[in-house]
Amino acid sequence: MKAATTAPAASAISEGRDLSSRASNHARIPILYVILSVLLVISIVPMYFYSAYVEAINSGPLKTNEMMLQNTVTRSLADDLAQHQRSLHMMLDNLSSAIKVATGGDIGESNIHSPELRALLENFVSSSDEIAYATLLNSDAKGIFAGSIAPDAFLNRELERAYSAARDGREYNGQALVVGEGKSARTVFVVSYPVKYGQRFLGMIATVVDLQFLIRRLQEVAGGGLTPYVVDSQGRLVAAATPGFATGQDMKKLDIVRAFVDGGNKAQLAETREFTVGAGSEHVEMLGTYSPVMSLNWAVIVQKPRDEAYRGVIEMQRTARLLALLAVLLSIGVSIFAARRITNPLQVLTQSSRALARGDFSQRVNLWSRTEIGELAHTFNTMSDELERFVEDLKRAAEENRELFMGSIQMLAGAVDEKDPYTRGHSDRVTRYSMLIAKEMKQDATFMETLQISAQLHDVGKIGIEDHILKKPGALTAEEFEVMKTHTTKGANILRPVTQLAEMLPGIELHHEALDGRGYPYGLQGDQIPLLARVIAVGDTFDALTTNRPYQTAHTPEQALQIIKNLAGKRLDPAAVEALLAVCARGEIKIQRFTIKRPIAPPPTAVPVAPEVAPTVTPAALAADTAALERTRV
Repeated sequence: MKAATTAPAASAISEGRDLSSRASNHARIPILYVILSVLLVISIVPMYFYSAYVEAINSGPLKTNEMMLQNTVTRSLADDLAQHQRSLHMMLDNLSSAIKVATGGDIGESNIHSPELRALLENFVSSSDEIAYATLLNSDAKGIFAGSIAPDAFLNRELERAYSAARDGREYNGQALVVGEGKSARTVFVVSYPVKYGQRFLGMIATVVDLQFLIRRLQEVAGGGLTPYVVDSQGRLVAAATPGFATGQDMKKLDIVRAFVDGGNKAQLAETREFTVGAGSEHVEMLGTYSPVMSLNWAVIVQKPRDEAYRGVIEMQRTARLLALLAVLLSIGVSIFAARRITNPLQVLTQSSRALARGDFSQRVNLWSRTEIGELAHTFNTMSDELERFVEDLKRAAEENRELFMGSIQMLAGAVDEKDPYTRGHSDRVTRYSMLIAKEMKQDATFMETLQISAQLHDVGKIGIEDHILKKPGALTAEEFEVMKTHTTKGANILRPVTQLAEMLPGIELHHEALDGRGYPYGLQGDQIPLLARVIAVGDTFDALTTNRPYQTAHTPEQALQIIKNLAGKRLDPAAVEALLAVCARGEIKIQRFTIKRPIAPPPTAVPVAPEVAPTVTPAALAADTAALERTRV
């Protein structure tokens, strides 16, 4: 059994397996890596702390500056809007006073259409490019108008709301609307002012303010990545610098707008915050600021992508990292130059050692050095010489041990066959048939090696069967057959103490199991039977059918193959049967002599036959031959 353990080890060396992979798990760290690591740490750590320090002291002020810039922009726009609103109210108040003076406090039906009032209204509209339309209505909602636009249904509804507010004594600031279409489209909103004489309601002055001045201001500050726009108290868009926004659009989905709307009357101071803008899977981090316009209950908002807002911080970080990278590259260059002078000789030794580990014992180190490394190279070459001689001796010894081991197995199998004179050579034939079948099934080398030994010893248990049963010249009785069936377990028990033969035991113990569960010793079914045993079973059955026995005469190969085909899927593995048929069809199995040729029914499909064609019989005769095989003693 010693040969069984020595042979694989020698085979591993002779085949040149890469044994260095096992040693690499415990390999030392190369000196080159150690030197590189030290130099990199020395260069990177100070740079890291320096860049972190620079970022810490500068990122805060840079962010603060950006927030202050946004606050300044929004506050300036909000102040402009508030100033326009105050100027407009002053103009409306002056117009109201002029109307009361011109009419003596009576703008009823008799005075509302007077030339003086119409002139006052037209002068009011022409006094500013921001006034697109104005109307004067008396207490009966009748009046005059002037301007460059014609109110549509939406604008008329706004004027009706303005009149209702005026009757209640309130000023009115309407929501933004778009009038006109295409290039003539204009964004406007309604501002109304009640006309009173003392506490008596005389009428209303309503003006439609063109917000083009606001859009121009928004466009002026839209540079530098800023996106400015104005929203009302409900979060609806009033005006924006780009056409991508629509007047009246609900903007509350943005956190900065929602913060203004939720603040209500409390939103009197500017606020800056970070928020996210996006739809679906795309999100953009933003920085935004709003400043309220108290007189209009609006808010001016500017926002900017956070990456652009903090560009200074990012540029600073990028510069610091670039410097760190340059320092690292410089360190790597210096490190490689210095370390190579030390590690190149060691690398040569390492490569030679790996070649030696792969089984290349002809490798020698061509290294000249005055240092200890040169002495190490000389020692390595001496060791390689000794190892090469030792391995060659080991290979020869391993091959001799393997041949001795296989010869011992063949002698043991031959001793079993000699005990039963009727099955002489049976183990050799079954081994040959099984190997051909497994090769046809494309099994790997490990399986083939296991199969060869298992098939050779598959009947070793017959040593423990009494001669009067084993050598009985006729069919066995039921009791004798039960004893004969124990040769499988006896064989396994004989070989089980040998650890190196553990993988072969399934073929020895289970080669009489049947796929349908009618086999022995355990009645296994289907895939419960190992492939090793299934292959041996087909080879064993083929040899039993094609050799003369005291209880049967030999079948022709064609008859044997037909019987085996009938047993495929029932007793025998179909894949192994197909492999046997293919091997026979190519003529790789030849049966030398037959005592008698028994007729058999032709197969349902084409079966490879010898040039000599066997006669046919009835299916009943075929069934009888198949049933007789169930009681075979091999």
